[in-house]
Amino acid sequence: MRTLRWRGFCRVATAFFVVWTILCLAAPMFPVFGAEEDPGYDLDYYSRFKGQKVEINVYNWGEYLADGNDGLMDINKEFEKLTGIKVNYLNYETCEAMYAKLKSGANSYDVIFPSDYMVSRLLQEGLIQELDFDNIPNMKYIDPGLLHPEYDPEQKYSVPYAWSRVAIIYNKNKVKGGVTGWDILWDPALDGQILMFKNSRDAFGVALMELGYDINTENKKELDEAADLLKEQKPLVQAYVMDQVFDKMQNGEAAVAAYYVGDYYLMLEINEDLGLFVPDSTEIFVDAACIPADALNKEAAEMYINFLNEPQVAADNAEYIMYSTPNLAAKELLDEEIVEAPYMYPDQEDLANDKSFINLSEETNLYMDALWTEILADDQSYNTWVMPAFVVVSIIVILATNIRRKRKKAQAREMYNSDSRKV
Repeated sequence: MRTLRWRGFCRVATAFFVVWTILCLAAPMFPVFGAEEDPGYDLDYYSRFKGQKVEINVYNWGEYLADGNDGLMDINKEFEKLTGIKVNYLNYETCEAMYAKLKSGANSYDVIFPSDYMVSRLLQEGLIQELDFDNIPNMKYIDPGLLHPEYDPEQKYSVPYAWSRVAIIYNKNKVKGGVTGWDILWDPALDGQILMFKNSRDAFGVALMELGYDINTENKKELDEAADLLKEQKPLVQAYVMDQVFDKMQNGEAAVAAYYVGDYYLMLEINEDLGLFVPDSTEIFVDAACIPADALNKEAAEMYINFLNEPQVAADNAEYIMYSTPNLAAKELLDEEIVEAPYMYPDQEDLANDKSFINLSEETNLYMDALWTEILADDQSYNTWVMPAFVVVSIIVILATNIRRKRKKAQAREMYNSDSRKV
């Protein structure tokens, strides 16, 4: 009996050993028991700040970094886990808003993501600093065709992050007959159904393209014409938007919007009734990673920029934001469906008529800002409702203040009379 038990034990042990051996041999090929695949990071490089309680402040556009949704990488958490560096992550809506914060000096940021023309402006004003590319070895993956651009000709201050083009996104059920050009954004039949850029440079860019002018014009007469066209459009506009465009187009609240190609594909996942039209001549842009001149942790910031360009990190990010990636190694990791989607990675001949924004003179920037303020202030509904409401509120505040004063005076007199009686 004891012999049979021993034999049974030996059989079980032998079977267990065989199975364990097979699993060990198969481990390199399969992620067994939830083991993570080695991403191939240079651990020596990424460990230099561990245990030093280093923090960086990252200032980026909204919805512009993979955060763990859709089964993709949570980039900031992965970076923190790998490096021990804490990431304080903040968002802005427009380049102009970011510029104002940076210019004020009220906050210190370590990494920012300005668009091409803003990189040039920040560079000219000394608000960004040169990068040490010894700390950014993954620069080797960036498409050479995007290096040494007009906004950073010596390629010292920026690393391309993402690129795309301005296009027209429309609801096929609301726009009958499709879209043929920028003029759809001035169609009276779409009164109250049009969404327009909230930032001045893109809004003026669209108006200048509709007029057939250079998007980088510094001619005040042409800028005045563009401003007049935007004023003409304003009564038709439902809202001036940036990230708000997603909810409005996805929920069918608007018929047409000027926005970016990459964002169309994100909206399409929610609303299949959306269409995309890219004019023959439009704005093409690059957003880049830069380090402000007053950054507190430059080397850690460069490490963050390098991490963004790890091939798998950049691929997950490109899939999340659906903008075209400048990282060639990341592009190779993307699904064929994404790479071959219309307008995502167009041939050079398709981009022949497109133009990028460049930084304008300070005089022109100020002039355009003044025109934009005038456009937004020229609102009849504002004069009709806000001003009377302001008057009513002011009267209420004055009356309330007078009542409080009278009560305090009455209380003071009562206390004085009470004290007098005691005496």
